[in-house]
Amino acid sequence: RTTDKLTIVTKTNYLLDELYDAIQQYPKSEKYLLGADTKQAGLTFYRLIVTAVKKYYKKTTLRDADVELFVLKNFIRMGHSRRYMNTKRYERLSRAIEEVGRMLGGWIQATEK
Repeated sequence: RTTDKLTIVTKTNYLLDELYDAIQQYPKSEKYLLGADTKQAGLTFYRLIVTAVKKYYKKTTLRDADVELFVLKNFIRMGHSRRYMNTKRYERLSRAIEEVGRMLGGWIQATEK
């Protein structure tokens, strides 16, 4: 359903907003290293989701998005473990990633039927 696909795009927008706010708090030395890689992973994930919405054959694109979400999750975990973001922000980002991940997982399962 199209509304489900638009919902995941909306939730990804929220995730990116939170991500950008978190990266603003990174120390200057890391903003252009881990911060830039984290931001790039988020943008690549967003691009893959939007591409999948538009494509007829979605399976490969959705699997690529799943990999990119995993990378993003680990970059965020790294930022938190190095104390570049507080626990409250980390929890918000984790919840957003979890929610988007569940939606993506459901979408992948639906395309495999």
